[in-house]
Amino acid sequence: MRFACLGSGSRGNATLVEEGGTRVLIDCGFSLRETTRRLARLDLTPDDLTAVLVTHEHSDHVNGVARLAMRHGLPVYATAGTARGGALEELDWRLVCSGQSFGVADLHIEPVAVPHDALEPCQYVFSNGNRKLGVLTDCGSHTDAMLDAFSGCHGLVLECNHDPAMLAAGPYPAALRRRVGGADGHLSNQEAAEFLATIDHGWLQHLVAAHLSETNNLAHLARTALAAVMNCTEDLIDLADQEVGLSWRSLHN
Repeated sequence: MRFACLGSGSRGNATLVEEGGTRVLIDCGFSLRETTRRLARLDLTPDDLTAVLVTHEHSDHVNGVARLAMRHGLPVYATAGTARGGALEELDWRLVCSGQSFGVADLHIEPVAVPHDALEPCQYVFSNGNRKLGVLTDCGSHTDAMLDAFSGCHGLVLECNHDPAMLAAGPYPAALRRRVGGADGHLSNQEAAEFLATIDHGWLQHLVAAHLSETNNLAHLARTALAAVMNCTEDLIDLADQEVGLSWRSLHN
């Protein structure tokens, strides 16, 4: 199994997971042209995709889903709330229910409900039977079910959205600061580190800091927080960038 990121942040998100000939795209917040351009950096085209999985209906995750799916005949997997909020019901929509695993060709997928200010958000854990990959962004806090689902991953894409001090002193209005930092908002660097410390992280081959705010965070702050938990140097923590994404990372047997 391997994974890559087309881009991560408030201006668009998309993560790619591949097992054998199966390639699923998690979210698509970019235009079709931009998605095609970013896939080409990974030596792929939209026709190489098997399906699109959607986490929630916010524009930076769903803006490009309908056009991509219709143009290239792709099934779209989402919860009922996400499909309703993201106007996905007229597509080849497949219902996702948090806590109920399903398969897409070579991948076993577990959708996990998360606290976020959307209609019915979820994140996903992938398995090929030997290796486990978790993708966890866009949540303001964690639940026991999340801790259980994301423990024992061999790869983890983990939101490190903001530094609390930068958020407090930054340009956002008070209501937006409360939303971002709230229990249904986004994980701070410290909250991400606490989550990481709580789960079983001893199997991790790749750890990726993702969904960093360009206004309220710095890469080295996110890396420092996660590296302290992993007892490693900052350079061993990968970063999913808004512009360049993240190149392929493989999970080895």
